[in-house]
This record gives sequence, structure tokens and C-alpha cells, in this order.
Amino acid sequence: MPANPLQPEHERYARVESVRLGGVPVEVEWMPYGVGAGEGAGAGSATAVPVATAVPAVAPVAGPAPIEPPEIVAGYGLLELEYAAFRRGAAVMDMAHRGTIAVRGADRVDFLNRMVTQELKDIAAGDVRAGFWLNRKGRIVADLLFVQVPDADGTPPLTLVDVDIHDAALVVSTLHSFLFAEDVQITDESALWGRLAVHGPEGGALLSNAGVDDVALEALNQDARCVRSTIAGVAAVFARRDQCGSPGVEIFLPREAAGRAWDALVSQHDVQEIGRRRARPAGWHAYNIARIEAGTPLHHVDFGPDNLPHESGILHARTSFKKGCYPGQEVVARMESLGKPKQRLVALRMTEDALPTAGSPVFERGVDGEPGNPVGAVTSSTLAPMLGAASVAFAMVRTAHSEPGAVLLVPAEGGRATATVQPGLRFLSERPVTA
Repeated sequence: MPANPLQPEHERYARVESVRLGGVPVEVEWMPYGVGAGEGAGAGSATAVPVATAVPAVAPVAGPAPIEPPEIVAGYGLLELEYAAFRRGAAVMDMAHRGTIAVRGADRVDFLNRMVTQELKDIAAGDVRAGFWLNRKGRIVADLLFVQVPDADGTPPLTLVDVDIHDAALVVSTLHSFLFAEDVQITDESALWGRLAVHGPEGGALLSNAGVDDVALEALNQDARCVRSTIAGVAAVFARRDQCGSPGVEIFLPREAAGRAWDALVSQHDVQEIGRRRARPAGWHAYNIARIEAGTPLHHVDFGPDNLPHESGILHARTSFKKGCYPGQEVVARMESLGKPKQRLVALRMTEDALPTAGSPVFERGVDGEPGNPVGAVTSSTLAPMLGAASVAFAMVRTAHSEPGAVLLVPAEGGRATATVQPGLRFLSERPVTA
């Protein structure tokens, strides 16, 4: 597995932070991102905030060999502080696990609109929309974010597509198979683009101090918008995408400039509170706690290539039922009008102070209160700090047991927990999380 391109920056941050905290050990914990990644992620933590369990396990899929993903940062041994940055400050993430597809050509919007579940025919410069790419059987090949980059002088019109890095090569190959004579060029540019993200209520101030202009920041006050601007003097694309219950911005920039942008974000300190970091790097474990609380499921973690859109828990955020045909559309339309999926992703809240881990079976509760038949499995779980450390989880369960209020049983910490299905995936209140 190749080294992370930002490894020197991560290691330098750990050394500096250890000194700043008076010798507290700060070490970068690396983890593979792929098949089997995250095993053991539910191990106990010495911090007050437990590690969320979520297994990004990508099964082999027929198609071209994808770019070999680098290791990603699991954390820095400061989980409580990393999580707090999502809620009260600004968390900076190295997004080495995300791939970037570039789509160019005069017919690109029309072509993409005929391929995916989301309505794209009216997407305008500066818009950001999410959709699924399905196979002909209606299964989810990839979860995509379409970033309609505003035009710039001397630059061909461009649509960037964010995707799990394991899926990028396959998406490009399968989309190419539908091209005939359209003016469309589709390229996997994952090796060319550096990817960072900033989450948290102080993210705007952090980006401003790193050189992002006021006009761009004003546009990014709205969710699902994108802009061109500069960071640390480098041209970049910024896309607003809230995944963690606080404002989030994805940053696309030349790979060779990622380290400069990282340093411009991470090195900021508060001039009034000497030594306090304005931003804190955060790893996969802290991100999982925040995104589970916010009700954000992930492809290859909470649903995958064997699932239908109706099973994903985010059907209406990814699918338009007013558009024309696309691969797999008949299956999606039939499911919407005539039937129910056999299973659905749901949110569970445990009654007991016991945390199930990803992969734990879910059972129906018998009339005697004992476990009955298995009805599903946990996909992600965490103790939710915003809910008083309540045990919460996502689980894929049979539709008959997926209605809000349904009571199920889950093995947890050597015993079993009583789990209640929630009305939606989001555990946080709808009000914005502020400092």
C-alpha cells in the first residue's frame, strides 16, 4: 500500500502538537482503506469519546484495476479533541480515500443526466448534486457527487465527480461503454487532484485566513454550492457538502499543492488565546462519530453494490422520479410504484449503555423478550456525545422490522442491547450546531 502523499505533514503536526501539549504523546495512527479496513475499529479508547465502528470494506468488483489507495489517518491519539473540532471549531481532513473524475465536453451534462439517478439537465455553474450510478439490475455501483465548476477564462467547461477512490476507475470504464458520438471526455484524475475537507462552525474563518476570498465564502454559505478561488495562493475548487451536522467544504486542488494548503489551514492559531489552534486535523474515527450523529451513511460501509437505492436510506437525496430513462431506472421505478425493498438502512438507538460493533447481527424480539430470528446487521455504530453518550447505530434490516418505533435486539459488549428504530437516519436536532 503506497504512503499517504501528506504523510510528512501529518507526522510534523504530531511532533509539534506533542510539544505544544507539554509532552502528551501525539502519534499518527494509519489504517488501510479497502478490503477489511477498520477491523478492530471498535477497540476501547483512552479518551472520553469512543471510537466509532464502521468498516469500509470494498469487495472486489469486475472491471479495470483502480488506483491503489494510500493509507488514511485513523486518528492522532486525540479523539476527544478531534471530535470537538467538528462541533465547536474546525476539523481539517485529508481525503486521500476519495477519487476525482473529470468530465469535459459540450455534451457532458446531457450525457451524465441520461446515466444517473439524479436530475442533472438543469444543473448550472456553481451547483452541486448527488446521485447514484447503477447497473442494469438497479444495484448501486457508485455514490457520486457532481460539482459543476464555474467557468474560468481559458479553461474548458468542467464537471468534477467525487467518488470513493475504489470506484473511480470502474465508473469511468462503465460510463465510457455508453458513449457513442457525444462530445464527452471522461477521465479518472484521482492521481492529479489533492483532496482536503474542512468541517465545523469555524470553517469559514479558517478558509478566509488561508486566502479564500470573501465572494467565494459568501457563495459557500449555501449548501450544495461550489466556487473557484485560491487557498495558500493555489487555484482550487471548493464545494459545500454538509455531512457531519456542521458546515462542510470539500477542496479540490492540484495534488502537488495539497501540502501547502494543508499547512495554511492547520498552522493557524488564535491570536487572542495564545497557542489555541483554530483548526485541528481529524481522522477517520472522529469523522465517523460526527457523520453517524448527523445521519450520513457511506457507500461500501452502510450500503454497497448489492443494494438498491430504496435500501440505502438516502433514496430521495439521490434520486429524481420525474426524469427520463437511465440504466437501472425500470427497477427503481417499479420498486417505487409497486413494492417495497426487502431491507432498508435504519438508525437504531440503544436503551442500554452498550455499544454493538459493525457486523453485529440484529434480531427480532420474541414475545418472551428473547432474541428471535435474525433480521439484519449493524453497519456503523458509535457513542453519540451530542446525545449524552447514547449508543447509536446504522443497521440494514428487513423492511418488516424497519418502521419507526420497532424494537429489536443486538449483541453488544458481551450481552445484548434493546434497539429502537428511529424516525430517520439523523440523530442530531435539525438546528445548526454552533460554537
